[in-house]
Amino acid sequence: MSSKESSKELTVREHLEEFRRRLTVAALVMVVTTALAFVFHRQLLFLLIAPAERALGERPPMVFTAATEMLGISMKVALMGGLVLSIPVWVYEIVMFVAPGLTPKERRLLLMFMPGVFLAFVAGVLFGYFILIPPGLRFLLTFNTDIAEPFIGIGNFVNLVINLLFWLGAVFETPVLMFLLAKIGVVNHRTFARWRKMAYIGAFVLGAAITPTFDPVNQTLVAVPIILLYELGIILAWLARRGKAKGK
Repeated sequence: MSSKESSKELTVREHLEEFRRRLTVAALVMVVTTALAFVFHRQLLFLLIAPAERALGERPPMVFTAATEMLGISMKVALMGGLVLSIPVWVYEIVMFVAPGLTPKERRLLLMFMPGVFLAFVAGVLFGYFILIPPGLRFLLTFNTDIAEPFIGIGNFVNLVINLLFWLGAVFETPVLMFLLAKIGVVNHRTFARWRKMAYIGAFVLGAAITPTFDPVNQTLVAVPIILLYELGIILAWLARRGKAKGK
């Protein structure tokens, strides 16, 4: 084996070691934040049930039908809480891992937008919690209740709310990612504009997939913000391209 090949192999090994180290750091932080979230898991469970209480005017009775269900769902709530709290660390470690392959300007840009990634996720969670979920739950928990009384399993209910909040948080990352992609020159605002029709169709598909109901009202409540976020992303991509042109 030549010295050049040996050097290259060593570089790959060093990158893998750095990746392992950064992954370990982020995982350890998540363990700590998950433990912290578990301390407050009862409060988190009450927070997740609160939208149903607002929708119905009273707290609906919750039941669990398996011996391990309550413990399992409490652990899941703590795990998701720990994941959300550790998002800034995960993003930081990923950025720092790819940073050596970026220009100094690109590194500064990514570091600058790290808070934006977290805030966009939080904005999506708040939108779902206060705007989307209550009317969706009102529909689900009052539909044909004159025929059958709701018998709500705590595991099914909490899983539904957590999934909705997570995916809405992910969707709200759209304009931030569009800006970053335009800023580093991967795509530009014209490309996003050409994809507009596909994005609109995708918004309603996502609306149908994310919402817990099949009615068009709740699907539109999700699709319209996604469309607005995409349009905001186009504007931000245009500003990113314009700023890049001025910087030359």
